[in-house]
Amino acid sequence: MTEPPPRFLLLGRPDCPLCEELYGGLMEALAGRPADVDTADVDSRPEWRRRYGLRIPVLLDAWNEVVCEGRFDAQALEDAMRSRP
Repeated sequence: MTEPPPRFLLLGRPDCPLCEELYGGLMEALAGRPADVDTADVDSRPEWRRRYGLRIPVLLDAWNEVVCEGRFDAQALEDAMRSRP
C-alpha cells in the first residue's frame, strides 16, 4: 500500500512578501516530490489569527505542528517529511 503524500498548510496574508518568499522556497524544495500544500489567509479563522497572526508566514504539517515560520527552512522541511509516517 502506498503512503499518502505529506500535507502542509502555509498560513500567510495576501501581498505578503515574506509569505511569497517562503512559498517559493517550499515549491522549489518540493519540486518533483509528492506533497500536498494548501495555503490560507491567517486572518480567515480567529484561532489562526490569535496563534499565528504576528508570526506569518507559518508552515504547518498535517498535525498542525510548526515546520518553519518567518523564512523557509529546508532542513526543517526535510525533518518534517521524515518524522511522520
